[in-house]
Amino acid sequence: MARSKRSPDSSGSSDQQGRSRQDQSGKGQTPRKRPARKRPARKGGSQSNQTGRAPAKGGSAKGSGSSSKAPGPSSSRKGGSGSSAVSITFLGGLGEIGRNCAAVEQDGAILLIDCGLMFPDNDMLGVDLVLPDFSWLIERADSVVGCVATHGHEDHVGALSYLLREISFPLYGTALTLGMARGRIEEAGLVNRTEFNVVEDGGSASVGPFELEFLPVTHSVPEGVATVIRTAQGVVMHSGDLKIDLTPVDGRLTDLTRMGAIADSEGIRLLLADSTNAEEQGHSRSESTIGRVLYNLMHEHEGRRVITACFASHIHRIQQIADAAIAFDRKVAPLGRSMIRNVSMAREMGLLRIPDASIIDIGDVDDLDPGEVCVICTGSQGEPMSALTRLAQSENRFLKLTPHDTVILSSHPIPGNEHDVSRVIGSLIRQGAEVVHSGLHDVHATGHAKAEELKLLQSVLQPEWFVPVHGEYRHMVAHANLAVTMGRARDRVLVAEDGDRLVLDDEGLRFDGRVPSEYIYVHGTVGDIGSGVLADRRILADEGVVTVIVAVDRKAGRIVAGPEIATRGWVHEGDSGEIVAELAERVHSAADQALREDLSVAKIERAIRRTAGGFVSERTRRRPMIMPVVLEA
Repeated sequence: MARSKRSPDSSGSSDQQGRSRQDQSGKGQTPRKRPARKRPARKGGSQSNQTGRAPAKGGSAKGSGSSSKAPGPSSSRKGGSGSSAVSITFLGGLGEIGRNCAAVEQDGAILLIDCGLMFPDNDMLGVDLVLPDFSWLIERADSVVGCVATHGHEDHVGALSYLLREISFPLYGTALTLGMARGRIEEAGLVNRTEFNVVEDGGSASVGPFELEFLPVTHSVPEGVATVIRTAQGVVMHSGDLKIDLTPVDGRLTDLTRMGAIADSEGIRLLLADSTNAEEQGHSRSESTIGRVLYNLMHEHEGRRVITACFASHIHRIQQIADAAIAFDRKVAPLGRSMIRNVSMAREMGLLRIPDASIIDIGDVDDLDPGEVCVICTGSQGEPMSALTRLAQSENRFLKLTPHDTVILSSHPIPGNEHDVSRVIGSLIRQGAEVVHSGLHDVHATGHAKAEELKLLQSVLQPEWFVPVHGEYRHMVAHANLAVTMGRARDRVLVAEDGDRLVLDDEGLRFDGRVPSEYIYVHGTVGDIGSGVLADRRILADEGVVTVIVAVDRKAGRIVAGPEIATRGWVHEGDSGEIVAELAERVHSAADQALREDLSVAKIERAIRRTAGGFVSERTRRRPMIMPVVLEA
């Protein structure tokens, strides 16, 4: 079964995953299931209501602001004797980059942490999106009291518009996070199915039996949070996607001070933490270092039009591109639907500071000299329908490349996207543009903590139990090993996977069965796509198809017409005459024998398929799809 090979940068960073193809993911799409994967046995033990009608369930919001400790049901590492058990069920994000969704349950109430999608692997032919399997949640629809959106990337909020079709629940997140999530929800016409509760750094909320506190963390998208969940079993902390950047672009630091205070005063009973870059040694680069690189590139390419490509959600990168451009008296022109939307939203929120006099519509670019323009567009991962790819193919209706253009890809190829990015770079160069990418200059920094930062997090929090999350299986194993290195007992570190259900009670943390965790495929507006359809598509793509048509008179026991042989993608037409003629003879004999045995039409078709398949494999060592068609006269 296909597994996700994507991670957002060379260091495994997934900060790009949820937006790498956001322009392709349309609305009105129908999901279908992917079969469950086999898995090896394991060892181991003040907020504002923005819009929408509030669902009846949910929680009450508390004041935002300071980092004062919210009251919790327990001030010790363990719950008291007889305290309610807490379960954590992972619906996605453990074993792949994407589909992040976890359910924390206590006293019959379920709190979701994120609800994301995944973009398809190359072998998922024709698939637009991959979702978590929500069947377990839908069966418990009345128990869902809310969802915390840790940040605005698609792999964390992109599936909300699909789950809200089935279940109504309130959302909790920072203003930018909910603004990014809102776009898909509005497109699906589901705003009245939820309530948007904006939380502030250090703010708190009561949601069902849970007391929540939201701590700022640094990531490649602004306003990410770690979530402190106070339960009957003590504090459960979810790190969200984070890095420990001491000089972030917006000055918003990961709040290690508050994390440490909670660890000292209450203890962290269970930590769930980002594993994406656990294999990468050292510290991640500060995002602010990219600004100097971009400034130097603008200086080197004065007089040329500069086109920069990055993710539309990477507001800090957009800010640094704009700052560098404005320093050289360039006007900034956003290009791409998601880029235009996010730039507008971030400017309205005060998160992106570009003066009105320095930003122009993409349609006005041709009115300026090349050296007076900086275009910021989507498509840094070579997405087929993105602005940059269309530009490389001379299909962009707003811009045409010239030899006076410099294209800067301010990103690193997500593993699995290297071929697409390379193809786009080649097409850009063929049109005469000069291309700058991360292989030539340091134009990208990951948004995920590397090994030394993850060690620091373990040192500060000293969790009693630890479960690595968010990453491929090898990332989580590496993270587990880091935790042991930092003093966690090996039997207090559990490596879980999609579908696993854990229970935290007075005795500790343990595995407690599984729930459905199939991949749910979304393909356009058409349903009925599953593993069988994907398998057929792979055969058609790799081996081709052979169609055999025979008309028979079963009463007379004879062949009336045919066999007619039609092929696509099997053998070259000029070389197929002799082979097709011999195949027709074999099929004729098989059909004739089946008629003498007075077989049904279905059995005649099976006999033809068996004969044709054996002949094709013998003569060509290929296995195309065989499609027999038997017509009764």
